[in-house]
Amino acid sequence: MGSKPAGAAGSQQQVKEESMADLYSGHELTPLQKHAAFFDTNRDGIIYPSETYRGLRAIGCGVLVSAAGTVFINGFLASKTVPANVKPPAFKFPIYVKTIQQGKHGSDTDVYDTQGRFVPEKFEEIFKKHAHTRPDALTDKELGEMLKANRDPKDFSGRVGAFVEWKLLYALCKDKEGFLHKETVKAVYDGSVFEKLEREKKEAKEFAKKK
Repeated sequence: MGSKPAGAAGSQQQVKEESMADLYSGHELTPLQKHAAFFDTNRDGIIYPSETYRGLRAIGCGVLVSAAGTVFINGFLASKTVPANVKPPAFKFPIYVKTIQQGKHGSDTDVYDTQGRFVPEKFEEIFKKHAHTRPDALTDKELGEMLKANRDPKDFSGRVGAFVEWKLLYALCKDKEGFLHKETVKAVYDGSVFEKLEREKKEAKEFAKKK
């Protein structure tokens, strides 16, 4: 039997990556896919650790937080999001946007359903149950209450994932009085909050240069 040509493996990998990129060609992304797509900087449908790091830095995370976040995010999601019949490159920890719903973890709000769609009732439930100070915002204490209520005792990785995601969001997006606003939380679910944070960081840099 003849062996494969030397470039066959590379060609197959390129075809697979192109098929991942087809996600952006005329398809309506789910909110969860939009959320993840912010970090897919070259729009090939695959998020490598370097892209996760750049994305975290772009929204205002420091070097250490971005590095730790990258290890956690890609380490946690890479194996979970691999599509059927795709062999991911070894030791590169790619996250696949097309099948990002496979990485949905427990101990969370269930605002995303199993297909990555937004569930309005679950979103409203967050504030009905936990927004005691103001009906349209959460304090740090109320956020902690929500995380505790959603905890699955048998789901350690899900608990850690939810804690890291929400605490990072709170640190980046709380207002001067310590409130995390409802409209900001909603914007997380389709990723538009990331674009806003990136834009604000760029504007702050430009402003600093003019001083």
